[in-house]
Amino acid sequence: MEIFSLSKRLRAFLRAHRLEQAFQKQTALFCENPWHPSLHTELLEPKRLRIYSFRLTRSYRAIFVYHGSDRIEIIDVNNHYQ
Repeated sequence: MEIFSLSKRLRAFLRAHRLEQAFQKQTALFCENPWHPSLHTELLEPKRLRIYSFRLTRSYRAIFVYHGSDRIEIIDVNNHYQ
C-alpha cells in the first residue's frame, strides 16, 4: 500500500497536536494491513462517495480516499468526537 505525501496543512496539524508519532505508527500498520482491527477502518457516510477513515488515536482519525487498489491519499486528520 502506498500513501501519497501529506499536504503542508496536514503535516502542521499533526505537529501542532503532537500526533506525528501516532501517525507514523498507524500508517505503517495500515500499509501492512488496511483492515487491521486496531485501525477501526471504516467507510464513511454517504457511502457512495467512497471516503474512508482509520484511527490514529482514540480521539483522532485520518480521512482518506483510494486511488486505485493500492494507493491512498489522506485528505484530512480530525478530532473524531468534535
